[in-house]
Amino acid sequence: MNPPANFFEARTAFHAALLKSTLTTNAAGVVSNADSSNRTSKSIAKGIADLLKAETIGERIAGQTSGNQFESCCADFVHETFLKLRHLRPGSWDVHQVSGRNRLEIARYEQYAHLVALDRAAKADAELAAALGSDYTITPDIVVVRDTEDDAVINANELLVDDNVTTLASLRKKNGGLPLLHASISCKWTIRSDRAQNARSEALNLVRNRKGRLPHVMVVTAEPTPSRLASIALGTGDIDCVYHFALYELQATVKMLGMDDAADMLAIMVEGKRLKDISDLPLDLAV
Repeated sequence: MNPPANFFEARTAFHAALLKSTLTTNAAGVVSNADSSNRTSKSIAKGIADLLKAETIGERIAGQTSGNQFESCCADFVHETFLKLRHLRPGSWDVHQVSGRNRLEIARYEQYAHLVALDRAAKADAELAAALGSDYTITPDIVVVRDTEDDAVINANELLVDDNVTTLASLRKKNGGLPLLHASISCKWTIRSDRAQNARSEALNLVRNRKGRLPHVMVVTAEPTPSRLASIALGTGDIDCVYHFALYELQATVKMLGMDDAADMLAIMVEGKRLKDISDLPLDLAV
């Protein structure tokens, strides 16, 4: 019998980490990612938690705290899995959770370095600040970054570049560029109607404000309700794809509960390549 695949084990470890303190069930039987005022949400969340063998009992932790813990677990999962794909995606990579809600975090990377100057100008001119608003600020939860490459690496197999050519390419370290933002990952523990479009707004800002290649724009969520998942998953042009923290368990739960409409909605998103399992995310990053 073959041993389990590494990504299967990483997915299991990801869920185990969430079950320690984030994906909890309170004394009333309500799971922490459920909307306590929504019967469907509570039923589906409980079904997923049961399949993940939720054994922790605790009161719901504050939304900000659960969100931060979810981001941390997601960052650990992406770091553990994506960095094993260097044979498919060579390069010098960094994966980390963005701390402190630094709204100019992405200005550290080549495609968005110009936002520093824009922010400086806005601070010095109230009229300009009012005109710009905050549309140029983006705060990813997790970033995947590729460092620039030395000529020795680029020319490892044969002489490809020298001082006569390739003087503006961002990947070449000698050209003095910043590291390249490969992916911006937004983590949403749940999706409530008043916050559903935040991820879309962040994604559109990434699209509009870049200079150069657009990074992957991804959303990871633990939202249990298919209709709320659809509010950000359906449609194209902004988000690459939405990744569910436990898609297989979600599909099994709605089938077990006989929720045909929810199952149909999930099928539309999955078959339309708008919703995937978190285990799909690392390989999509390798594209």
